Amino acid sequence: MRLKLSGIRDKKVLAAMEKVPRHEFVPEEHLFAAYEDRPLPIGHGQTISQPYIVALMTELLELKKSDRVLEIGAGSGYQAAILAELAKNVYTVEIIEELAAKAEKTLRVLGYENVKFKTGDGFFGWQEESPFAAIIVTAAPEEVPPPLWEQLADGGRLVIPLGPPQGVQTLWKYTKQGEEFVAENHGLVRFVPFTRK
Repeated sequence: MRLKLSGIRDKKVLAAMEKVPRHEFVPEEHLFAAYEDRPLPIGHGQTISQPYIVALMTELLELKKSDRVLEIGAGSGYQAAILAELAKNVYTVEIIEELAAKAEKTLRVLGYENVKFKTGDGFFGWQEESPFAAIIVTAAPEEVPPPLWEQLADGGRLVIPLGPPQGVQTLWKYTKQGEEFVAENHGLVRFVPFTRK
């Protein structure tokens, strides 16, 4: 209900947000705040995004059940679980091995079989599995990593926060139309910095 009041309109996104148990992705010491609308630390200097931002970014992807989605920055696995409810296949890349292993275990326990994990530098995307109908980046680089442009299918959507660490960051949606990318600005956000090897 709170997400609806915040402006999230997509019924499928709202249903996925209601279904996925966020407390399963939150460290024990933060369980008391699992359903509050705020980011929470998950260790290694990373966070699980606030539910509103997860819902907004997911809504902007305009997912269809037949879509293949690439996620850069698995973190706790929460965003991947939401994507898995809405898309055919989710490919998620996480640079921090411990987080990738924990997220994969959580998703398996919850029964998500349509999510594939890769530990590595998300800057390079996942070339072998491209093209993707949608790409979501859950940490903020200063500009879009070039491989992600290339791995987006024609008509594909890329949702990404851009901006310097600790500086002003903006949430962007890009839609690929032939050789062109149509950009939409979706306001100011705050994300952890994009981590490189």
